[in-house]
Amino acid sequence: MAELPPRRRVRDAELMRALAHPLRSALLSYLMAVGPRTATDCAEAVESSASNCSWHLRQLAQWGLVERVEATDGRERPWRAVPVGLDFGEFATDPAVRTAQLAEAAARLTEDGVLGQRFLDTIGEFDRAWQEASVLNTYALRITPEELAALNDAIDALVRPYVATLRADAPEGARPVHGSWRAFPRVEASGRPSE
Repeated sequence: MAELPPRRRVRDAELMRALAHPLRSALLSYLMAVGPRTATDCAEAVESSASNCSWHLRQLAQWGLVERVEATDGRERPWRAVPVGLDFGEFATDPAVRTAQLAEAAARLTEDGVLGQRFLDTIGEFDRAWQEASVLNTYALRITPEELAALNDAIDALVRPYVATLRADAPEGARPVHGSWRAFPRVEASGRPSE
């Protein structure tokens, strides 16, 4: 298999704060999943107005995360996501950067929840094959940090060839699918890590 292009490394706290905005997070996620779309298309997908989406898309463009593409019909020019993924790295020790990382991660978790709920709300509209192929699994792991890092790398190696912005050979019937993997030490209601 050919070497896949790397994710864009994000280490700038200001960019992380920009991505912590829920609408920007949703817009970038949407464009990375479905490909080029107009601001009007985006507005319908993320429950906003076209003008609001257009403004936030221009903000994302200033960071090099989206760009305009030529329209095929001479009308409104669509936007497309530029990166093939984002790499936020490990949590920083610098408090300002860590705060920005946490805000950005919270926006992604919120987007996961929104997309998951939308799926549950509309599951009956999918044909049986999609219903059976979709999963909402959870796992209670007992693992070392080194094993968790290796597991994360293995999952990434399995998933990346299917990433929408990378995949040029998708067969007929393929559609955008939201996938996420989160793995972190379990924390009890008291705030203490589980033992």
